[in-house]
Amino acid sequence: MSKHGAPAPEAVDGSGLRVAVVAASWHQQVMDGLIDGARRGLDACGIPDAEVVRVPGTFELSVACARLAPSYDALVALGVVIRGGTPHFDYVCTAATHGLTDVSVRTGTPVGFGVLTCDDDAQALDRAGLPGSAEDKGFEAATAAVATAMTLRES
Repeated sequence: MSKHGAPAPEAVDGSGLRVAVVAASWHQQVMDGLIDGARRGLDACGIPDAEVVRVPGTFELSVACARLAPSYDALVALGVVIRGGTPHFDYVCTAATHGLTDVSVRTGTPVGFGVLTCDDDAQALDRAGLPGSAEDKGFEAATAAVATAMTLRES
């Protein structure tokens, strides 16, 4: 069940952090909501000027994050994959998850995971942070990335 057990979204003071939002281009309405949510989250953390980098799709998020990681304190990866009738969904979701995890672990740069993996458009819209959406995964991914960066900075 989505959102079950989730902590209340909490913004931490990340003033001075360099953060980039890396966003796929497929499913424009959902992506616009995710990007807006990430911007709201970063603004709440005192980071109003994050760079937004667009890539063609969710599969390309990993390579873009790998290239950007050395120049930023945190990254926010946003994408959406809608299940279809072929195994493509599984391949892209697995590649994105493993790729983004690898970037984060290998570089030490936190990557907020804002990749929606949904069965249909309605599920994606419900998580995109749009008016009427039940969740705001862009906001959550952004604040998680900043909170992790601040935790690492303090340790």
